[in-house]
Amino acid sequence: MKKKILVTGGAGYIGSMLVSRLVMLGYEVTVIDILKFSSKSLNHLHSFKNFKLIIGDVRNKKLIQREVKKNHYIVPLAALVGAPLCEKNKKEAISVNLDSIKLLMKCTSRKNKIIYLTSNSGYGVGKQNKYCDENSPLNPISLYGNTKVAAEKEVMKFKNVICFRLATVFGFSYRMRTDLLVNNFVFDSIKNKQLKIFEPHFRRNFIHINDVVNAIIFSFKNFHRLKSNVYNLGLSSANLSKYMLAKKIKRKLKYLKIKIIKNIRDPDQRDYYVSNKKIEKKGFKAKIKLESGIDELINIFGNNKEKFINNY
Repeated sequence: MKKKILVTGGAGYIGSMLVSRLVMLGYEVTVIDILKFSSKSLNHLHSFKNFKLIIGDVRNKKLIQREVKKNHYIVPLAALVGAPLCEKNKKEAISVNLDSIKLLMKCTSRKNKIIYLTSNSGYGVGKQNKYCDENSPLNPISLYGNTKVAAEKEVMKFKNVICFRLATVFGFSYRMRTDLLVNNFVFDSIKNKQLKIFEPHFRRNFIHINDVVNAIIFSFKNFHRLKSNVYNLGLSSANLSKYMLAKKIKRKLKYLKIKIIKNIRDPDQRDYYVSNKKIEKKGFKAKIKLESGIDELINIFGNNKEKFINNY
């Protein structure tokens, strides 16, 4: 029997890439999305019989109850993503990021299997000489981080769940975002020929969007070996500071001028390196290099005449 998969927020940055791959692989995929940020990111899938789009809200109890019963796997991606967006829409952020997850968990049964993506932003500020692993304390410093940490606690009460704490994602999507750090740095470098950086020492871990999709598909195939656990999900060779990232981009764009802005706080105060050894020991390792992603983004932003609208 084909796996039936429900993806909420499936028209979003990660969702549109995940759903596209799942449909091509022959899974029966249902998406619930209100299409708040993009109404065309899934247009290429409407001719496939194994794809269904429901324009609806994940806070609609009857809708969620009905669709959860019909599907085996659930990937809840519907969320207001990122600290700035959540600060602008605080009530909606709590309602979508946390309350809708509580509703979803009330609707699940033993037959359901959940793959939940949260953020490693929950680590807040890590120690200088130590990598954050899954046992490190969670100290989120934004409303976004707090809602995702609280939602993770809710889903982890359920045994049939795998939780991935994502590194900062980069790369092309049918629903493109230019606010994510690597995407943003490349976009600004091409647009302005210079890159202004606040607090350049701040550290991050990164992962290509296709590796995120690969990890989710890996988790479908290895669910019983992975379930009831939380895993950091990032590219282990891509733990680096903002300034180190800028220098990697400059190697590709020789004309780029990097300007360090002093005495101004970065609105995003996260600062940490992350260990991905736990998921790697289970057999999955992110492989797409940061340099490959930068090349990809240079081609996309350098050759595309359309405006990229974040709606953020």
